[in-house]
Amino acid sequence: MAAADAERGAVEEALPERLLVSVLAIGAVAVPYLLRGLDDSRLTSWSWVFGARSPAPLLALAAAAALAAHAVARALPARRPELVLFLCAYGAGACFWGEPEPIVDAARYFVQAKHLELYGPLYFLREWGRAIPAWTDLPLVPFLHGVVLRLSGESRLALEAFSTLLFAATAVLASRIARALWDDEEAGFAAGALLLAMPYLLTQVPLALVDVPTMFFLALAVHATLAAVRGGGTRRVLLAGAAAFLALASKYSAWLLLGGLPLAALAAPRGRRRRALASVAAVAAVAAALVLAAALPRLDVVARQASLLLGYQAPGLRRWGESFLSTFVFQVHPFVGAAAIASAWIALRRRDARWLVAAWPVLLLLALGVRRIRYLVPAFPMLAVLAAYGLQALRSREARRVAVACAVLSSLAVGLHGYLPFLRGTSAANLKDAGAHLDRVRADGVEVLTAYAGDPEVNPAVSVPILDLFTAKPLTYRDEGTPRPQGPRAETSALRFTWELPVAPFYAPRGAELEPVVAVISDGAPLPARVLERLRGYVLDRAFTAGDDPFQHATHVHVFVRSAPIAGAGAGGG
Repeated sequence: MAAADAERGAVEEALPERLLVSVLAIGAVAVPYLLRGLDDSRLTSWSWVFGARSPAPLLALAAAAALAAHAVARALPARRPELVLFLCAYGAGACFWGEPEPIVDAARYFVQAKHLELYGPLYFLREWGRAIPAWTDLPLVPFLHGVVLRLSGESRLALEAFSTLLFAATAVLASRIARALWDDEEAGFAAGALLLAMPYLLTQVPLALVDVPTMFFLALAVHATLAAVRGGGTRRVLLAGAAAFLALASKYSAWLLLGGLPLAALAAPRGRRRRALASVAAVAAVAAALVLAAALPRLDVVARQASLLLGYQAPGLRRWGESFLSTFVFQVHPFVGAAAIASAWIALRRRDARWLVAAWPVLLLLALGVRRIRYLVPAFPMLAVLAAYGLQALRSREARRVAVACAVLSSLAVGLHGYLPFLRGTSAANLKDAGAHLDRVRADGVEVLTAYAGDPEVNPAVSVPILDLFTAKPLTYRDEGTPRPQGPRAETSALRFTWELPVAPFYAPRGAELEPVVAVISDGAPLPARVLERLRGYVLDRAFTAGDDPFQHATHVHVFVRSAPIAGAGAGGG
């Protein structure tokens, strides 16, 4: 009885702070809406997502989230918190299934994965970087995606489920990292939950990209290294070295972020830090040995990639950026950024060197001036860990719980009410809808043609693999030599890879004649005469021309059939 009275008294005492958090949570949605013109995100800018739409529905959702946060905060679990985190994260990610693929980089990852699906893992390992073009990518994530495609019969839903699984596991890893650093169950749960308070990240979960898997493997490497530092033992060191290798095989940016791994020794008690440093050195040695074993047979590939990274990618980061204001006010809930800043003050006041373990990836990317939010995604678990620590600036446990619940619920509201409908309304959705339509037509295969107007910045052929991702029909493609842009701008374009990757051999035409069903991918301009001439004897079956988005290129799809519409496929606009 006394305990219940004490708890009730603590809740009542925290009421002013909880109400202040609720008001700030509503403001954290209202203010970005008012300032949406300052958001320069290249994918989900608030100026595009909300535009001239009335703020009333969004603010109503924000107010409802702030009210619901109090009930959610009181219901937070005392038992099995990791299971709850995993299920909530998986559910949040699954809400975004069915998105189109708005980022064309998915095309090259899918092509690499499809090589494994069709020809097997041994072929992939032998030919990656040679017969399988690698650009500046590393092989681990396309390998895993290829295994999923091979096992599922090339199902995009299976890829979405796999990526969401990694996202949910990352929330658990963030929780464990925070607990390992500060022995604080509350901070651990908050760290995992705050990974859901990043609306942009939620939109990335279902996509066929490498960013979310890389985020998982980086978090796994940090968690495993902390376990090796705190627990010692050969087994933990070997597992941590293997985890670090997996992160290093995911994406080249992970090499920079793992450079701070020796800081994990700071998580050990002061008297054991020398032994902890020896453990970290052993982890690094295991990872380095695995990297060398994997890279030595591919030194020519690694050299070409290093040249691209240093001569093209690194300078490009300064041109392709988005502002930190966009990232930390619009695309990540403002509570997360504010709490992360507060964590620095708390760590300085407490002289808590463990803060550096989580802060390293975030500080490094900020110091390097990396402003493209996609390149910040792998560091988001550490940002969530910092924010969970910084929430201790709030005096009461109840207020901290309400702040976490407000951030998560309002981020889900922004994502589901704003980002998801926006992305589904872009022209990228035409490829998804066209793929579903092609599955319904009775044909053994589909020929793809591309049409362009003027000097396109994006090679229209890059849309062929994305259309393939959305249809079970075999596709063939005739590369008719779309003229590549010339000049310095073309060489420094972020979309340069679309012109330099060859067409995959599994898209080769089966004969001189066009297939009975032809899909024409265009940039939205009227189909040119050369394409219409090729389509003599064909009639339009369906046009997918929705979307009026502000991206660099539009994607329309016209489906033609020979002589007459195929039974079961209606004509009309898409």
